[in-house]
Amino acid sequence: MQVLNVLVYTFVLMAGLGVLAVLILFVIDITQTQHAIRRNFPVIGRFRYLFEHLGEFFRQYFFALDRDELPFNRAERNWVYRASRQGSNTIAFGSTRELRRVGTVLYVNSAWPLLDKDVSKPAPVTIGPACARPYATNSLINISAMSYGSISRPAVRALSRGAKSAEIWLNTGEGGLAPHHLEGGCDLVFQIGTANYGVRDAEGRLADAKLAEVAAHEQVRMFELKLSQGAKPGKGGILPAVKVTREIASIRGIPVHEASISPNRHPDIDSAADLLDVIARIRDVTGKPVGFKAVIGDFTWLDELFEEIYRRGIASAPDFITVDGGDGGSGAAPMPLMDNVGMVVRESLPLLVDRLIASGLRERIKVITSGKLIVPSEAAWAYCAGADFVASARGFMFALGCIQAMQCNRNTCPTGVATHNRRLQRGLDPADKAERVARYARTISTEIGMIAHSCGVSEPRQLQRRHCRIVTETGRSVPLDQICPPTQLAG
Repeated sequence: MQVLNVLVYTFVLMAGLGVLAVLILFVIDITQTQHAIRRNFPVIGRFRYLFEHLGEFFRQYFFALDRDELPFNRAERNWVYRASRQGSNTIAFGSTRELRRVGTVLYVNSAWPLLDKDVSKPAPVTIGPACARPYATNSLINISAMSYGSISRPAVRALSRGAKSAEIWLNTGEGGLAPHHLEGGCDLVFQIGTANYGVRDAEGRLADAKLAEVAAHEQVRMFELKLSQGAKPGKGGILPAVKVTREIASIRGIPVHEASISPNRHPDIDSAADLLDVIARIRDVTGKPVGFKAVIGDFTWLDELFEEIYRRGIASAPDFITVDGGDGGSGAAPMPLMDNVGMVVRESLPLLVDRLIASGLRERIKVITSGKLIVPSEAAWAYCAGADFVASARGFMFALGCIQAMQCNRNTCPTGVATHNRRLQRGLDPADKAERVARYARTISTEIGMIAHSCGVSEPRQLQRRHCRIVTETGRSVPLDQICPPTQLAG
């Protein structure tokens, strides 16, 4: 009986506290003036914010169709999940893709596809053959720039191990070289952002001694100057203060627990001549291939760059150009830039390749492309358009377990990929996820090759624009070489 009385008293007390809490919230809501919904509908109006928040998570499971979501739909995400978990990707009962939608890519299958015995491995491509230490690789898909800071320690460790297993490269992103990048033993592309993280002096300027220190690592095979990226063309990197841990601050050479906002561009580069000067400086110090990454918007500067290269001599050219799509990427970015600035890869990649051909620089400068190319069909299109390599960031984020929760900028990523919250990181096991990273890389490479073999060529870099067709407004498809003729700039 005494126990029952205690339970009753506890229930009454809790109910009373609950009623008191509701009354307090009622008074707060009805007297505040900032939120009309809460003022007009005290307490109940607060559920709007809860439902709005939960909608981000439940929309993709209960309401969106397989092919409807952005930036990546369920069909695309599920392909990556299957590829990374089981390495097998067969489906049943027909395609759910609308094949008559404008912009759809259709590959031109050959009447005589290659037999397995006639298929060849991709030939190695050498970047920077005139460098003291050129880089040769036959990888078809590589890990695009994601800095340690924007993604977590276990994520970087998994990517490094997985890249080594799959024999692909990992781009460090602009946050400097962390021990976790080196841990797996993979090839690395060291990215230099506008703040020169990891290779800067006390004033933030590019330091030759730091460059030489990074280049001394055999795993660092190339250097990439980041002029702009898809998520925020015209704005530097953004790392919220909550992500600037003591370790990350030390690697980058910045104050701890302060937001890390990079300049809009490299302060010492404001012309084609300046860009070539910096490329030459880095190449001289490191002896390794050097290129740049950019979102293409105003393309007239490319003509100026190529003219300056010929004025100096072809040896002055960058060893590679990475063209990124202007349709957003991982990390934190202002919505106006993510949504509205820069051309998408579908337009910018053929444009860049054409200008290189017209300028006679196509053999000298290799082309890497990134920007939503996470499934074989999109990556194969890039090879048709003229790319030498494809790189992906978000594809490998999905391989790590990303669920597109859109929390990258809040340090609350529920899968541990883009957070420094130790509790959330605990869910990401580097050993398990490294296997998924490697499996995804192998599967997408195999299926890019499968498309190439269906088109009658022995490997993806032999694909040409005539091998794919694009559905137009009339509902009919047109060969890519008619939409983007490779010789359209000649003369």
